[in-house]
Amino acid sequence: MHSSEKNWYAVYTKPRWEKKVHSRLEEKGIEAYSPLNRVRKKWSDRLKWVEEPLFKSYVFVKIAEEDGARVRTVDGVVNFVYWLGKPAIIKSIEIEAIRKFLNEYDEVVAEPLELAKNMKVKIRGGALMDKEGKVIQVFNNKVQVVIESIGYALVAVINKSNISMSRK
Repeated sequence: MHSSEKNWYAVYTKPRWEKKVHSRLEEKGIEAYSPLNRVRKKWSDRLKWVEEPLFKSYVFVKIAEEDGARVRTVDGVVNFVYWLGKPAIIKSIEIEAIRKFLNEYDEVVAEPLELAKNMKVKIRGGALMDKEGKVIQVFNNKVQVVIESIGYALVAVINKSNISMSRK
């Protein structure tokens, strides 16, 4: 791997510091993305749309591996999200999927994934090691986009008229 190649990584932030950390990273010239979700909040006298972080205590950064130390020194950053002993690399296609999903839907819910029947999985041991399987599951009027590298699924309610059967 070329050392100056930039990848997306997820960093943990102090609770409720996502927007502050995002700003501080950008002030240091570090490309950052903090997915914001439009949510309707009810006050005693009115409803109001507000933007909240989609992933609590997460901000994404696009950096070369050697810039990790600069990210760690930003006030509010706790550490990188690790996978198999190294900072987890988030695929660009997954960052784009989050951006598109949030542009299309309001009031999105990020749910931590739990292993369950009908999930896409990769086998980690035995005769079928490293094989992947994907089984489709229907969620009534919900659509689900899986962001595997951080273990979350984005779920939004969509109109059934926007869904068609795939012939695969």
